[in-house]
Amino acid sequence: MPLPPESTSPTATPQRGAGNGATSHDGAAPAHTTEPPHGEPAHPNETTTRLRPVPPSPPGPAQTSPPRTQAPRRPVGAVDLTPLPGTAGRPFVRFARPEHYDDSTTRLRPVGARLRPRAAAAAACLVLGLGLIGGAATGTLLTGGDSDGTVSAQSAYRDAAELWHGIPVDQLFPRTLDGEGAGPGGADRTWTRIGVAPDSGCQKAFDPLLYKALRPAGCLRLLRATYTDATQSNVTTVGLLFTSADAEASKALRTRFTEEGLDRRPDLVPRPYAVPDTVAAHFGDAQRATWSLNVLTDAPVVVYAVSAFADGRTVAEPQPAAEAMKPGATTAPAQAGLGHEAQGIADRVERGLRKAVQKSTEQPS
Repeated sequence: MPLPPESTSPTATPQRGAGNGATSHDGAAPAHTTEPPHGEPAHPNETTTRLRPVPPSPPGPAQTSPPRTQAPRRPVGAVDLTPLPGTAGRPFVRFARPEHYDDSTTRLRPVGARLRPRAAAAAACLVLGLGLIGGAATGTLLTGGDSDGTVSAQSAYRDAAELWHGIPVDQLFPRTLDGEGAGPGGADRTWTRIGVAPDSGCQKAFDPLLYKALRPAGCLRLLRATYTDATQSNVTTVGLLFTSADAEASKALRTRFTEEGLDRRPDLVPRPYAVPDTVAAHFGDAQRATWSLNVLTDAPVVVYAVSAFADGRTVAEPQPAAEAMKPGATTAPAQAGLGHEAQGIADRVERGLRKAVQKSTEQPS
């Protein structure tokens, strides 16, 4: 059977497989059809259309789209009340961004930009602190001291050894001593100086055993004075023994006296100074009732005091001042407050000595 002749109708359909630029014989653009990929719907929804690249459009006459109108600019903080599609006219509140809002610089600003100035300030403070420390150290070397006060303490120790011949006797042994709260039960006391002994050596001023115990420290000079209370019923001799020992030897002597109890032994009691023609004229070894002895470590000095009754009565066994001052002590010296007399006078003379040492070592401003 013979094949029919090819159609020459102007409406003939172009062959399948023609390229995008194929046209009909009369010059009209053919209808563009695109088959959906396998497994996807023929009519993709809006979501899939936006997420898939759009194929290039076939060439044809240029199409012009209507000009886009720019929405009026809302001021900062304005509220958009335009209803969204499908919300049945309900307004949707949307806040506009500020005019100068920069999302990249606001959220992604590096943290180090704020830390660098702080690090620089900390480094400057460190350098300043080191400079102050160095300056203090230099000043200490120039003034003859150091950070822990060792050199100044040694200087004060040496100066104290020379006070015995450079300080007035009235400063070491004031004419009147104020004993506020120094008596039994915190009662006030006042003591008056009735005589000062000439400066002398140590051998005759102490019992042989006490002199032997003090001899390792040496004896430069011994200064003594005798006081009486306001009623003139008690008498007390106070002494300052200036030694030739250095600081280490003084510490060793103090350790021995405190650890071995040499400052509490009744056979190691200092001797008094009896002032003729006074209430202390009969103040001898047999009258010694209580005593106090303290070896200083910040000055080469031994401070002591010994008390007795002014009427000259004898005491069989002297009692240390620390024991006579205890509440409930029943001995005659304790009942009479002689322990408070010895300790109170010794404390105040020691304070005056420390003030004199401090004054002699003060640096000129």
